[in-house]
Amino acid sequence: MSFLPSSVDVAIIGAGAAGLGAAHALAGSGLAVIVLEGRNRIGGRAWTVQASPEVTFDVGCGWLHSADKNSFVPIAKQLGFELNTNLPPWRERAFGNAFPQAERDDFMRAMEAFYERLWQAAQKGKDEPASLSLEPGNRWNPMIDAVSTYVNGCELKDMSTLDWDAYEDRDLNWRVRRGYGALITAYGSPCPVALNCNVTLIDHSGKRLRIETSQGTLTADKAIVTVPTNLIADEAIRFSPPLPAKVDAAAGVPLGVDDKVTLALSDAEAFPKEGNLRGATMRTDMGTYHIRPFGQPCIEGFFGGSFARALEDAGEGAITAQSIDEIAGFLGNGIRRKLKPLYESRWAHDPFARGSYSHARPGHAEDRAVLAAPVDERLFFAGEATSPTFFTTAHGARDSGERAAKEVLAAIG
Repeated sequence: MSFLPSSVDVAIIGAGAAGLGAAHALAGSGLAVIVLEGRNRIGGRAWTVQASPEVTFDVGCGWLHSADKNSFVPIAKQLGFELNTNLPPWRERAFGNAFPQAERDDFMRAMEAFYERLWQAAQKGKDEPASLSLEPGNRWNPMIDAVSTYVNGCELKDMSTLDWDAYEDRDLNWRVRRGYGALITAYGSPCPVALNCNVTLIDHSGKRLRIETSQGTLTADKAIVTVPTNLIADEAIRFSPPLPAKVDAAAGVPLGVDDKVTLALSDAEAFPKEGNLRGATMRTDMGTYHIRPFGQPCIEGFFGGSFARALEDAGEGAITAQSIDEIAGFLGNGIRRKLKPLYESRWAHDPFARGSYSHARPGHAEDRAVLAAPVDERLFFAGEATSPTFFTTAHGARDSGERAAKEVLAAIG
């Protein structure tokens, strides 16, 4: 990892998938490039930890969505990371009878009818809250909303119908056995990165950009800003002169909240591999559980939206406690002694993330393009929130970094 130079041609802010994608695209250009990263690690919201000797856990993104168009698939093959192409456990492979098959079928029918109405609304060009496509009084509405919190990081009332429609879901979801975060870290390892280097100000008033960081100031001809939208909206990173259009656009595509937890499971052999556990709870405040991912002796839980935010606010360990209570509610109190806390995420409380991934607020689907637009051919913008069709994903972020790097090269001519 690099020390901080006093002057570069291109400074890239953020060493997540977008920043690393930009750095790769500029490698071999002959330009002096540095990636400035506030954390003490690269990867951003992609982060794999060894939660126990037996359990590898993706604290952030875990699924290679739209695998047939996902640029990390060829990268994984090139770097020797084994991909798992089994079906995800979301629909099939239900464990226990917390959610009986007949009920599940009924729920899926209601959800598919909702998606059809949402699609119809989008075809009319209505950038309205997605909640308006719910069928009034449908018993499954709270759980359809729960699914939105997993997918979008927010409830349907906060989700733009047109943004939902713009996302390209290829329905192919793969995983990386050693962890998606581990793959992205390996991808970034050749890149010139300064860690623990938090950028607070980009002054673009002079001939060159002046970038203030926690490790001192440097100058650059061009900068690619890849930080999450909440940092721009909160002005954790400031521009001088100010860029109100960018701050407003970032606020229009805020990061929602999604959190994950992993619990060690003793006597794991008694449970199926890759099982799905959730109840017909008729609540939006609910988790969904993945039993023995990759056959590991653990259960992973997933929470989203305002419920995830409330659990984070309740303090460290609250997500874990909620998971154990909910699983015991489904499988009986005997399961409690088989479960042990290993690791939980709290992305909204991470100062360099402040959330999980972006959704457009109703009326703000256009803000992704506003956020992505360069300023004065000197400031360029990337990150999952700037991707037109693959927002919320690591590959969408990586591809946006490559796009911004190409804009830099075109500007240099």
